[in-house]
Amino acid sequence: MSRPGPAKLSARTKARKQALDLFFQADLMGSDPHQLLAEARLDAEPPLREYAITLIEGVLARGDEIDARLQQALDADWSLDRMARVDRVLARIATFEIITQSAPTNVAIAEALVLAGELSTDESPAFLNGVLSGVTRQQPLELDEVTRTHEADLAED
Repeated sequence: MSRPGPAKLSARTKARKQALDLFFQADLMGSDPHQLLAEARLDAEPPLREYAITLIEGVLARGDEIDARLQQALDADWSLDRMARVDRVLARIATFEIITQSAPTNVAIAEALVLAGELSTDESPAFLNGVLSGVTRQQPLELDEVTRTHEADLAED
């Protein structure tokens, strides 16, 4: 799969990005994400979107279940800790959306791939596509399907 190109971001994708930023900061700084969320609710600029709060709280509440699903989807000689921070956070957010059905499966995957294409390595979208297809037990998305799904999500915004 090629790398998804630069994209416009829907309101939900912007919320995913806010959740990604908080989790990335917590991971990088060794901070408590619960504390960062409490602080961000008070003074984040721009303010946290409601969907970002839903994602953050959901990933925190179901973290063990999410990580277990991701670990099952990874090769036996690979671990979550070996994943790039951005990829790991995006995988957790998408997995939360998939298992709670807060977004259609293809949308959760496509939006994770779009953000990975914007924010991570050249290999990240294909890697995440494989991992998330393992979580869902479906075939990886084709690039044109990622693009169509992302554009449809934008149109609904």
